Amino acid sequence: VPAAWQRPYLNIFKHFRVEEWKRSAREGDVAALTDARLKGTVYRIRGSVPTTSYLQLPRTGTQSLGLVGRYLYLLFRPMPHKHFVIHLDVATEENQVVRISFSNLFKEFKSTATWLQFPFICGAAKGSVHDRMPRTSRRGLVGAAPADVRWTCLVLDLRSILSLYLNRRYSHLKSVKLCSNLLVKNLCTSDLVFDPGVTLSEARQADLACCGVAPMPREMAFPVPKGEKWHDLYDYIRFPSEGSRLPYDSIQKSCSGPAAVLEGPVCQLPQPVTLTKAVHDRLSLVHQITSPKAVSASWRR
Repeated sequence: VPAAWQRPYLNIFKHFRVEEWKRSAREGDVAALTDARLKGTVYRIRGSVPTTSYLQLPRTGTQSLGLVGRYLYLLFRPMPHKHFVIHLDVATEENQVVRISFSNLFKEFKSTATWLQFPFICGAAKGSVHDRMPRTSRRGLVGAAPADVRWTCLVLDLRSILSLYLNRRYSHLKSVKLCSNLLVKNLCTSDLVFDPGVTLSEARQADLACCGVAPMPREMAFPVPKGEKWHDLYDYIRFPSEGSRLPYDSIQKSCSGPAAVLEGPVCQLPQPVTLTKAVHDRLSLVHQITSPKAVSASWRR
């Protein structure tokens, strides 16, 4: 299988050894530090102008990550009172490169044949004034992140984004550029839907595998203290929302709960789908391992 080394998921920072800076590039104020709350290493990217400091994978524009997973998981936290920008370059089956960008600098959605720009509305701590505002009111809050902005698991359905907005067929992820001002824990690609608020035992009890849902792999998860709930501590945004027919014009948490999605009509788990044997096999693999196999990837040039 051509992409077997990427399944059931790929921990991008780990696989490409970001800490060594041989297969990635950094510019400006980019540093690895230990985050006390997450109990692990995160990358801090900061600068007075978002584009002057960044972390980029792969190292040069002539290379490609060649990652074919449908979903890109980004575990990050915007810096309070700051702006950030993230660029993803993806390839279509027609060999067209499309840039997908999202930022709290963007005031409105913009689209061309090769570039999609989405405003990102940062979430705030549960129960804060910002968090209690109606969703319709939050549309005017595009801008610097609030003081109590939360760590977020953003799930981008790359296949659906290209299909909904450009009527293109997704092939693979070429590159990622994370610009200031951000804290980033990790990036992951997969064909599976991971719900970070579901434990392995809960997933088995509810038989979530039947609708293509699996617990978040341990190495990609945010820590949850005993007695606490994941969704009370962090944000989970899925974009576009499951089953959405109409494109939405901003990325934000639509409601509280385990399946909060971008501007979706309701909060719900993905609809049941018919799974092939290959997908069932991948789901079972998630239950058996906590890290991807160390298989070398050939770089595309």
